[in-house]
Amino acid sequence: MSKKGVLVLYSGCSGVGKGTIMKQLLARDPSIRLSVSNTTRAPREGEIHGVHYNFVTREEFLALADADGYIEHAVYCDNHYGTPKKQVEDMLAQGYNVFLEIEVQGGLQVMEKYPDILSIFIMPPSLEELERRLRGRGTETEESIQKRMAQAVEEMKYKDRYRYQIINDTVDRAADEVLSLLHQQTK
Repeated sequence: MSKKGVLVLYSGCSGVGKGTIMKQLLARDPSIRLSVSNTTRAPREGEIHGVHYNFVTREEFLALADADGYIEHAVYCDNHYGTPKKQVEDMLAQGYNVFLEIEVQGGLQVMEKYPDILSIFIMPPSLEELERRLRGRGTETEESIQKRMAQAVEEMKYKDRYRYQIINDTVDRAADEVLSLLHQQTK
């Protein structure tokens, strides 16, 4: 790969299926890389350090933030999340298309720094379907589900700040649409 990759802002509410769509994108397009965020939250079952997240202490997180080492960082549901700047810049320079899978608060920061970024917001078909998906995970407490649903309503207020909105009614169709948008940028 010789030319610089495309930076993609990829957001949506918790439980909307961003991760499931991303698995398809990674399997279907070898030019795609997912930025691995740092987080202070505990790993969920099956999550691997360095693959799903870089699990760091609050102190480690804040030290890198103080050194301007993040493209963006935010607090979400009482945990810190951030995108390490050097990791993303290295992948783009190698010609990879790098997806920043981050929540809206961080996404708005990224859009300020990179106004021409390819920004995509993944939408649920409905709030009822979103709640069904969150409950179906079996990993959330009732309090956590209620908090995430309230957060989703807030986040969806910002969907129009993103250049594209894609409804995840079926994973295949949503992945096709994301790939189509990406390939328009790389022509």
